[in-house]
Amino acid sequence: MRYTTFGKSGYKVSSLGFGAMNLPGVPLEQARETLNYALDHGINYIDTAAAYRNSEEIIGECISHRRNEYFLATKTGARDYETAKSEIERSLTRMKTDHVDLLQIHYVNYVHEFKKIMGEGGAYEAALEAQREGKVRFIGITGHRPDLLAKWIAKGQFSQILFHLNLAQPFALDELIPKATEMDLMKVAMKPLSGGFIQPVDRAIRYPYSQNVHVTISGMVSIKEVQENLAAQEQEVGTEERQELEQLALELGQHDCRRCNYCSCPLEISIPDVMISSKFREKFGLLPKGDGFFQRQKDRIMGCADYEPCKEKPLCEEKCPYHLPMQKVVQSAASFY
Repeated sequence: MRYTTFGKSGYKVSSLGFGAMNLPGVPLEQARETLNYALDHGINYIDTAAAYRNSEEIIGECISHRRNEYFLATKTGARDYETAKSEIERSLTRMKTDHVDLLQIHYVNYVHEFKKIMGEGGAYEAALEAQREGKVRFIGITGHRPDLLAKWIAKGQFSQILFHLNLAQPFALDELIPKATEMDLMKVAMKPLSGGFIQPVDRAIRYPYSQNVHVTISGMVSIKEVQENLAAQEQEVGTEERQELEQLALELGQHDCRRCNYCSCPLEISIPDVMISSKFREKFGLLPKGDGFFQRQKDRIMGCADYEPCKEKPLCEEKCPYHLPMQKVVQSAASFY
């Protein structure tokens, strides 16, 4: 396991972080075994959020007695002061701790949201107040628009940034990671498997591991998954392998979707998942979770071509800030059935 100094925090953080979002989907004892196994084997970064069902409560129940062994990060999705303050207090109670090491303002993708959060009576005020009271050590931000995040962190109001970085989404490398590095921010990459789509797992984990980030968060729910993720980071990535991974990411990222979710489909097709998996599915196939997604979405995807309101101008494409050919990719996905 690689350990590096985590931005200006001074903390020596493990290169592999534990993403706790999916723990509510497994039995409590399995979650307990998995979390403790991770700590026992050197993982010292735990990531959760107020919005992840009862994930925070699971952490409190299973590892609060080992609180001094890990850097604890949670998130608030609130945009206003009062709601954010309430969520922070609730998170502390749920996780049975008097402080979190990192509070992240969660899922900020729109300029108007950012202005509300940072303005008078916004969530950032609550985060600063909690920081003054010793309930929060550092404040960060998360989002799915790397171009906007690069501009927002440049203002110097955050100590950490959480962003997508995987073989099918290398876009943070363009502006965001260089700006975060310049400012000595804590850099955390998420979704190395793009939510359970990308395989093989070892190659998927090694791609963000090969880049200039401190921690890669992987959502793990079993000891086997922890072992698999740890094994992928046992060896450093050499120059030749790094070049191969970067070339592969250029190829698989040609869909250009950032998962900002500006698009919204009247048929409820999960367009970002279709877009991001499109190149990867053609080349490698999908993990079981990805195959399950396409089976669940089958009727919706098959119905795209016949949806009358989108015949002349697709509704999703009108909303996309990157002007991507989403309708074409969705209808192409129908051929896999």
